[in-house]
Amino acid sequence: MRPPVLTLGEPAGIGPDIALAAASKGIPFVAFADLEMLGERAKILGIDITLRPIDEDALPCSDDITPKELPVVPIPIARLPKLGIPDAANSPYVLECIDKAVRACHRGHAGALVTAPVHKGIINDAGIAFSGHTEWIARLDGVARPVMMLCNDRLRVALATTHLPLRAVPDAIDEAMLVEILRVLEGDLRKRFGIEAPRILVCGLNPHAGEGGHLGREDIESIQPAIDRMVMEGLSVEGPIPADTAFTPARLVGADAVLAMFHDQGLPVLKHGGFGETVNITLGLGFVRTSVDHGTAFDLAGSGKADPSSLIRALEMARRMAPH
Repeated sequence: MRPPVLTLGEPAGIGPDIALAAASKGIPFVAFADLEMLGERAKILGIDITLRPIDEDALPCSDDITPKELPVVPIPIARLPKLGIPDAANSPYVLECIDKAVRACHRGHAGALVTAPVHKGIINDAGIAFSGHTEWIARLDGVARPVMMLCNDRLRVALATTHLPLRAVPDAIDEAMLVEILRVLEGDLRKRFGIEAPRILVCGLNPHAGEGGHLGREDIESIQPAIDRMVMEGLSVEGPIPADTAFTPARLVGADAVLAMFHDQGLPVLKHGGFGETVNITLGLGFVRTSVDHGTAFDLAGSGKADPSSLIRALEMARRMAPH
């Protein structure tokens, strides 16, 4: 079985820390990273691990990765990072790691892609337009409508919009885009998760799902028509449901996923119930991609206090999903 490939994200953050911690626990994966940077971080953290340089076209099988060993496709960094201090000069390196890891997936050399957190601001400070991992990877894969979904053992939450200013959300939502998103979500719940007939709950955008148009008309004019189309196609889709009740236990009985209209409508609920146990998944790609549910945590870099739980879950989820 092909192992997942991992990109370490922002080198001044905790990405290298949690990658080394996961590898030290015997979890098989291949890292795309600078060897010297990883070696220095392992010394700082006191992690005893063998870093084995490999060629990107000769990735090992999972069974060939021994405990306490981390195969690394070497990619040179511009400047060795100072702990907790991002450097815009390293932004091209961060993106090169992602680009090459995606290429490994396209060539069938990798079982899945897993990503540690990047810092969007520092990449943009380098003069590179970057709105997020999900959008960047989707462009590399030639996918026009990726869908971000986070999940843990209790709940799956997909997002209609991702990294947008709140004032831009209503203008971004229309019937056509919601239809595309619901088709991707329903299709990947079947294909990637083996759910035969997924049941999806759709949140309204406005308080009380618009209160019959008195608190906004998006729920009537965009969200409801998209749901009606999906129901006509035979999909089990319900809504729009007021977001303040969509996540109550009674509502969630029998639901396989909830589609929230914007980032902070659905994710606070999910993370409150399982921060550090949640996995970020990009749906609609030609390969499996998972990620952590947290950021770069610059204050923890090199401290040994960074919790690798979310990354470990992301690696395990990628391994489970890859055969599908």
